[in-house]
Amino acid sequence: GVTYKTAWFMTHRIREAMRGEGFAPMGSGGGGVEIDETYIGRNPLRSKPKFGPAHKNRVLSLIDRESGRSVSMVADSLHVKTLIPILRKNIAREARILTDGAPHFNILPLLFADHQAVDHGRNEYVRVSDRTVHTNTIESAFSLLKRGIMGTWHKISAKHLAAYLDEMTFRFNRRHNPNLFLDTLRHMVTAPVLTFERLTA
Repeated sequence: GVTYKTAWFMTHRIREAMRGEGFAPMGSGGGGVEIDETYIGRNPLRSKPKFGPAHKNRVLSLIDRESGRSVSMVADSLHVKTLIPILRKNIAREARILTDGAPHFNILPLLFADHQAVDHGRNEYVRVSDRTVHTNTIESAFSLLKRGIMGTWHKISAKHLAAYLDEMTFRFNRRHNPNLFLDTLRHMVTAPVLTFERLTA
């Protein structure tokens, strides 16, 4: 019984309540942390190249294997200067890092206690000699995100992509919580009010 504009505004107010939770660094005590990136939608500020996803929005995600907690964010680039502050902020120094063989992850052995990578270019998705070396957990999270886009949201603008990532992160981190609805309501009650003017600025 409301307009699309009203419903859209309400859902963004709910997403605002799901944003920016603080947690202890991932991988504390030497636990495993998976890191990977994916590309979503199209960024209107980037021209489409002949090859590759450079015109898309880059999403960087981290998953702590011990707690199952994830963090996802829009990354303007995957350059070392962009990655290092993000990783240092979210991951403990003693963590064991697990990635694919992308070259921007080559810096990780200098930052963390251990770094292992699978080579997707050679069809290696789980290391035969050590089956704990894979990025399958984070790939599953990406699958849920993309299913949400295709099946529910259909289209996400670059401007609001971070808000949708916050929603998916909030839901993913509470996937085993039987009181997810009540937990969401509690966050909505205490969250700062998102005005329509700020949302559409």
